[in-house]
Amino acid sequence: MLAGKTPFLPETMLTSYDNLEFAIRIVISAMLGILVGIERSRRMKGAGTRTHCIVAMTAAVFMILSKYAFIDLKAGEAIGIRGVDGARIAAQVVSGISFLGAGIIFKQGKYSVHGLTTAAGMWATAAIGMAVGAGMYWIGITETFVLILMQTILHRFQFGNDSMVDQMLELKIKGDVDPASFFPKLLKEHNCIVDKCTYVRDGEVTTLTAAVRLKKPFSVTEVLQYAKDHPEVVDVQLKDV
Repeated sequence: MLAGKTPFLPETMLTSYDNLEFAIRIVISAMLGILVGIERSRRMKGAGTRTHCIVAMTAAVFMILSKYAFIDLKAGEAIGIRGVDGARIAAQVVSGISFLGAGIIFKQGKYSVHGLTTAAGMWATAAIGMAVGAGMYWIGITETFVLILMQTILHRFQFGNDSMVDQMLELKIKGDVDPASFFPKLLKEHNCIVDKCTYVRDGEVTTLTAAVRLKKPFSVTEVLQYAKDHPEVVDVQLKDV
């Protein structure tokens, strides 16, 4: 505590055992979030293990801050100081960061949802800043450590929807051919999940566009070789989304 500050600050009133209890709560919430994320990932939902882990852990941190970060104000009320509500700014930070996260989610991709984990990470970073700003340093340090650790581990060992890559594949086929006969041959060995597929006929050229989700991404060389083996394919485009 800096000289001249009130003795009622959180960092002076909370014991080491209190901080240990808070750390246990954060870790348990992160683990439970992972369990929920595993179930969602196996069902190929957009939010997977990392997102659920971050959200659960950050919610626990915000709850801890809500209950214990304003001990100095509560102590002030006990000695007659009233009319002070320090939680107002903290509450606005939570909702304000949510707007930033929503912007990141909507900006990513066209056919599928992206940016959920990044948005959740921003939310968690806001909680870290709030914890340090409130004087609960060990809460901020604990969340930072758990956040980096879980992100690293869960990014390295992915499964379910977390291990899938989104790509956009477009083929232009010339001639009187059956467009539906092309994609199955190309997608079968990659075990793709087709999110959206469109067929557009313009004269003699049919354009096939598919938004796919797959574990083994298409390579440019592979797609070009496929076009070479099928002379009726006059143009091919591949991009990540």
